[in-house]
Amino acid sequence: DFEASFIRLIDKVTNGSRIEINQTGTTLYYQPGLLYGGSLEHDCSPSRSIGYYLESLLCLAPFMKHPLKIVLRGVTNDQVDPSVDVLKATALPLLKKFGIDGESLEIKINRRGMPPKGGGEILFACPVRKVLQPVQFTDPGKIKRIRGTAYSVRVSPQMANRMVESARSILNKFLPDIYIYTDHMKGVSSGKSPGFGMCLTAETINGTILSAELASNPQGQGAAVLPEELGQNCAKLLLEEVYRGGCVDSTNQSLALLLMTLGQRDVSKVLLGPLSPYTIEFLRHLRSFFQIMFKIETKTPEEEHMGGEKVLMTCVGIGFSNLSKTIR
Repeated sequence: DFEASFIRLIDKVTNGSRIEINQTGTTLYYQPGLLYGGSLEHDCSPSRSIGYYLESLLCLAPFMKHPLKIVLRGVTNDQVDPSVDVLKATALPLLKKFGIDGESLEIKINRRGMPPKGGGEILFACPVRKVLQPVQFTDPGKIKRIRGTAYSVRVSPQMANRMVESARSILNKFLPDIYIYTDHMKGVSSGKSPGFGMCLTAETINGTILSAELASNPQGQGAAVLPEELGQNCAKLLLEEVYRGGCVDSTNQSLALLLMTLGQRDVSKVLLGPLSPYTIEFLRHLRSFFQIMFKIETKTPEEEHMGGEKVLMTCVGIGFSNLSKTIR
């Protein structure tokens, strides 16, 4: 269901793709076309959140022919995929590091939608670039502030305040500069299902952004979650992410590695926390598609004086340039 929706989305952003699926739905033949971009709309399947679709668009958007401007509808926050809030807070600053920036780079949440029925809507816009800059991103720096959003839809607005209180009760022991916004959506903009959740980001002096998030159980599934408990657990998850450390948080490791691979024929370095299973599989894909191997050096906590074990990833970009970008 959601995979079929994803294939339709890829069909929309490309021009001349050929897609054939056999009758049992077990094999897929895909012949890629040109990445075309432009202004689009897509209704995502409510069984996965918009983050599932957005992650792939973040990888493709800088290499389109026309700047991408797309409205996605569906579930904005769930317990499986990275939420729109986290991608807005972490993936956009990461794209800027590679030289993909400008006023037209944005993720805007028009409506929130919680599972199972969704009803959220977001706008994602991204400019195109001919080439990517290589990055040297090896010093995460110390945490200077924590920002966050506690959102509640179709439940009492008090829920958000209760989450903020409990998250602060843990984080204030470490840092004074904490500001968590409460976002209570009313009426049309609150989607079709009730729910609440929280997204926290920690920012360092060198511009590294680490994130953590939690959402309540979907209506009619699992036990009810107390907002206090959710706030505390979210704060603990953020501390866990800070302990893992690195210059890119675990959600965006694969995006960083892809952009390094597609960079200029120059050395890019990035320090990551322990690699997630998704990232490890992604490295295998990079090897089979681009014949590119990363140099992986482990750094022990003693060398770095902080947190868990780190990995320094180094590679030389393949010198990819966006040929379909119109030269003006």
